[in-house]
Amino acid sequence: MRNNATLLKFIIPSLIGILMFLYPLNIDGETTIPVAFLANLLNESLGYDTIVLIVVIIINISALLTLIFSWIYRPKNAFLANLFTVNPMWVILRTVGAVFSVMAIMTVGPEAINSDVTGGMLLNDLLPTLFAVFLFAGLLLPLLLNYGLLEFVGSIFAKVMRPLFTLPGRSTVDNLASWVGDGTIGVLLTSKQYEEGFYSEREAAVIATTFSVVSITFSIVILDLIGLMNYFAAFYITIIVSGLVAAFIMPRIPPLSLIKDNYYTDGQDVDETIPKGYNPFTWGYKKAMDRAETADGFTDYLKDGTKTVGDMWFSVLPIVMAIGTLGTMIAEYTPLFTWLGAPFVPVLELMGIPEAVAASESLFIGFTDMFLPAILIEGVSSDITRFIIGALSITQLIYLSEVGGVILGSKVPVGLGKLLIIFLLRTVITLPIITVIAHIIF
Repeated sequence: MRNNATLLKFIIPSLIGILMFLYPLNIDGETTIPVAFLANLLNESLGYDTIVLIVVIIINISALLTLIFSWIYRPKNAFLANLFTVNPMWVILRTVGAVFSVMAIMTVGPEAINSDVTGGMLLNDLLPTLFAVFLFAGLLLPLLLNYGLLEFVGSIFAKVMRPLFTLPGRSTVDNLASWVGDGTIGVLLTSKQYEEGFYSEREAAVIATTFSVVSITFSIVILDLIGLMNYFAAFYITIIVSGLVAAFIMPRIPPLSLIKDNYYTDGQDVDETIPKGYNPFTWGYKKAMDRAETADGFTDYLKDGTKTVGDMWFSVLPIVMAIGTLGTMIAEYTPLFTWLGAPFVPVLELMGIPEAVAASESLFIGFTDMFLPAILIEGVSSDITRFIIGALSITQLIYLSEVGGVILGSKVPVGLGKLLIIFLLRTVITLPIITVIAHIIF
């Protein structure tokens, strides 16, 4: 009796979780996943103006409660204390995010802050999507986390993930959620697992900064922007190949290799050794059944999901608004990234990349926003140059206006300095691979 009931408790939630986070849908010719589809449906139903207003309210409530609870009064409630009692840097960033959000929605203050390529873009285009994604992802994540799926997958893939990427087998689900779905969903899943003690600091940092690739949908948007839609298959294969090479190298070099294998809480059952008498499948099945048997009921499930949603709304949205706006301001209103790219013109010419000067100007600007390299390069006449910069903008992976901001706002232990170094290293690793493949294709 125990086996039948527990088996259903393992299978049904896990299958629903797989369907919601990993099953690709084709809607009106665009590939997406159910969680992202529900997020878009919510935004369209309520209207983006309404969602934007809700986002501004959330960001300002976050800033106000953070100021009160961090500097005036510490709440007795553990969840509120953990959410709103932060160090001075985060207090400042949440406050800056609140100020920027008000300036952007009311179109007041300097244009550099509220324009449609800086704060206005963040507030009107990105944050409504993050708001809705966090809502559905947060409520549905326990389906993947709490009913045995990760234990089952972890045992089967441990012998692949550990030697290749220095990661536990259970990270396969995080990585698939990022690749098939969206990088922000992968970061959310990773952060939750880290907080619960299933990943060490190093493992959480590696997963969040190595596999949080933008979705297929965003890749299509980039290709359409640079006018190379007829190269989609070659383009995405290039991203996969260069991304996997980077995923193999990055965990083995600083700064990721220097992060300690310490745990946010006492490590859970993270030992992946398979006992005698079991194979990866049977041991994974046993661990999944054990996990499902002790899993929470529906009330606790809702409580857990609601806490996750609240954590992402009040912690991450203000940080994305603050850091994303500051980053895009630097990109749009200063020549910093042009200066940074100038010394690399001879290197790009040596690699046989046409119009190297234009390419160099877009080389590092992707750290602030993923779309900026494609926007800068779309007017270049060389197909191969547009192809290389478009693919590079995705494999660089870390950009402050979304994934980078979400990482900084989460519990994943990676600061801004490390993110910048990781971005630069990924550029150095993936650019030659992309260039070689591009020369073969063209």
